Amino acid sequence: MSVDLIHVMVGAILDEDGRVLVTKRPDHVHQGGLWEFPGGKLEPGESTEHGLARELAEELGIEVHDSHPLIRIRHHYGDRHVLLDVRRVRSYAGIPAGLEGQPLAWQRPETMDPACFPAADRPVITALRLPGRMLITGPDPFDPEVFLPRLARAVAGGIRLVQLRAHDLNHAAYRDLARRAFLLCEQGGARLLLNRDPQETVDVPRHGLHLGGQALARLRERPGRPDDLVGASCHAADDLFRAARLGLDYALLSPVNPTTTHPDAEPLGWRRFAELVDAATLPVYALGGLAWSDLEIAREHGAQGVAAIRGFWPID
Repeated sequence: MSVDLIHVMVGAILDEDGRVLVTKRPDHVHQGGLWEFPGGKLEPGESTEHGLARELAEELGIEVHDSHPLIRIRHHYGDRHVLLDVRRVRSYAGIPAGLEGQPLAWQRPETMDPACFPAADRPVITALRLPGRMLITGPDPFDPEVFLPRLARAVAGGIRLVQLRAHDLNHAAYRDLARRAFLLCEQGGARLLLNRDPQETVDVPRHGLHLGGQALARLRERPGRPDDLVGASCHAADDLFRAARLGLDYALLSPVNPTTTHPDAEPLGWRRFAELVDAATLPVYALGGLAWSDLEIAREHGAQGVAAIRGFWPID
């Protein structure tokens, strides 16, 4: 027997301290007793923005002024199939209150316990923890005295997620550069992801790992430590499915636009990108011929944000 899709509008409401509002489900309902992000079913013919505003007015007594897409998650619970259409609420009027008797709490994304939320909500926590920009490091890894000051400028300019990509460096040189880059990122409040065979970086300081397409294809289980942020490069629906099945935290999907580094690769375009992301079950960054100015269009097409080399790597 087929199970109808339940389209649910969800609000990620942040306060000035970066905390997110969550509500507790009644004990007697599906997924009862767990925390969740507030929202409810989208009515037929209703726009996503209007549906979210209506639900948050009914549940919390607030008036939403501005929101933008965060992530869409499809999840099968066996007895029901839900689509969580999550929007980050950027401004609203009023003081949230549990108008339906539901307990409220403000929690920081980094300290949320995913086990206390329904399974469909857990990728939302990851999305809230991730920034909108990922820097993929650019040229000059052979000259750390040029490379590291450029990385420092990028972090000082607001980059909070860095993928250390330096395939041409030998094992020892990469490990040395990674150690120095890690200290720099730690000091600047950024996280460093190592794009290297996980077996070669076991004892190298890091905040996570990034897997290339070949590594993603051959792995049978999630690599790294439990606290690692782990993602992968993807180019098709099968790649995104594998990344989700391995329990990865994010994916890069490329190329969205033509690029000079891969001129023979056929670009996805925003329409195909959105189709692929809509079926994904983890946060996805758009990559390929993009810059910071593309963030809003990327989010409107379902992206977590934008990843780039040339667009984010400082040049003299």
